[in-house]
Amino acid sequence: MADLTGARWRKSTRSGSNGGDCVEVADNLPDIVAVRDSKDPHGPTLAFTPTAWTAFIRSARR
Repeated sequence: MADLTGARWRKSTRSGSNGGDCVEVADNLPDIVAVRDSKDPHGPTLAFTPTAWTAFIRSARR
């Protein structure tokens, strides 16, 4: 399990103010990018290497 102490979570600027379905990302941690459900901030997280996260984002933008 990754140590998420100090994680700064952010949502997309395109996320609505209605608390909609969105994920939050913490990319300020060394060697890890963490992702969680914005509606369940104390729930489970996914952890990616920065390289894997970058590849995912590039593919998603296509």
